[in-house]
Amino acid sequence: MKLNQLRQPESQKKFALWVVSTLILFFGFYTNLWRVAEQNWFDNHQKDTESHIMGRMVKSHQDGIFSAGGLNGWGTAKKPDADWIPPTERTPQYTAYLHNLTFENFATYNSQPGGQGMIFSLLDRLIPFSQHSKLNFFYILTALLSAIAITFIINWFYEEFGLLTAIFVLGSALLSQWLTVFGKNLWWSLWAFYLPMIVVLYFLKRYRVPDNRQYIRFGILIFIAVSIKCFINGYEYITTTLIMMVTPCIYYAVLDKWSKNEYMRFIFAAGIGTGVAVLLSMLMLCFQIGAVKDGFIDGVEHVIWSFGKRTYASPEDYPPVYAASLKAGTIGVVITYMKGVFFDLNNYLSVTNAFVSKHLFKVRYFYLVVLFMAMSALLFFRSNRKMGTERSQQDIALIWTTWFSILAPLSWFVIFKAHSYIHTHMSFLLWQMPFTFFGFAVFGSAVIAWTKKTVSKQS
Repeated sequence: MKLNQLRQPESQKKFALWVVSTLILFFGFYTNLWRVAEQNWFDNHQKDTESHIMGRMVKSHQDGIFSAGGLNGWGTAKKPDADWIPPTERTPQYTAYLHNLTFENFATYNSQPGGQGMIFSLLDRLIPFSQHSKLNFFYILTALLSAIAITFIINWFYEEFGLLTAIFVLGSALLSQWLTVFGKNLWWSLWAFYLPMIVVLYFLKRYRVPDNRQYIRFGILIFIAVSIKCFINGYEYITTTLIMMVTPCIYYAVLDKWSKNEYMRFIFAAGIGTGVAVLLSMLMLCFQIGAVKDGFIDGVEHVIWSFGKRTYASPEDYPPVYAASLKAGTIGVVITYMKGVFFDLNNYLSVTNAFVSKHLFKVRYFYLVVLFMAMSALLFFRSNRKMGTERSQQDIALIWTTWFSILAPLSWFVIFKAHSYIHTHMSFLLWQMPFTFFGFAVFGSAVIAWTKKTVSKQS
């Protein structure tokens, strides 16, 4: 009876955290309720990319969900439907969808399978509402899934480190202007990036004492999670997603003092599961491209060409528009992303001092890197004084995991340097995958550790 009484408040706290976190994040993602992002930016961010989903739904309604290989894309309206779209229209694909127009031709986007477009096309067929209502529902669904995915991560921090640390992580998600502008975008489907890491977080938390069957289960779950990610939004930020996925392995390896053999088995299982998922996904994409071109080999050639233009290919082998990105220096690209703005106080406060407005109110990612370094040092020093306790071991594991997690965004900035050079309007999102989450968890844990020390001294 007493055990049940103890569990009840704990379950109530967890439920409250789930509800509060999901609702706070949902309203931020759906409406920018907390004004984290400038409103015009929020309203228009990545509309051009999301237009591919609108185009896909029009094409699916016209010719079937698997027409044009099921790929996303843009269409040109037929006459007289084209008269609905003024020459100055910035979002013709939205107009075509909202007014049930038909396409004369359709240009496919060939660099991802387009699963999100297929799913929204299916829902578009099944839901008996107006086009405006359905589009609004799709935004609600996507924002909610994104909020739930991040709440899964916040809940893990709550279970491992307690409420205060979880609140710090929730605050970091709430204040991130990049999560806010991506949260409801139909093309990006933010939740899919975090799915593989969530699977690993909760699997390793449950199976703390591994056996051979669990390695097999682990590999199968990785295969399923990565397959879903690749189907939903393709290979967008794939290196970041995969390093983010194995980040929990570092935490539990340090916490539970895995042997080298245990660590290698988990990594091997993750590698096999990931490799099979990506390979099958790419084969499917090649067949999809082949359906709209001249065959499977055209799909293979496009994948190779697409990889080259995003990385370190020779500028002579690509159109002149890609020359600057292929010639760009990797260090310069990384520095650009270090200077990006995580949170902007100018959205709330107005000051006339240019230095304050530009350098103090704009919380940049390299500020956070310095902050997390300082907090890691404080937490490490505090934990070292109480070595042997369970909490100190958790804190040490958290520090190791945080600085491993920075490799997730850096992997894309470095490996896909050319893509990162061009896409400075969106790739700052990668710092939230999952470096800032773990960094703010270190911040919260350091506050807890040093607050307890102060209280102990006073008593």
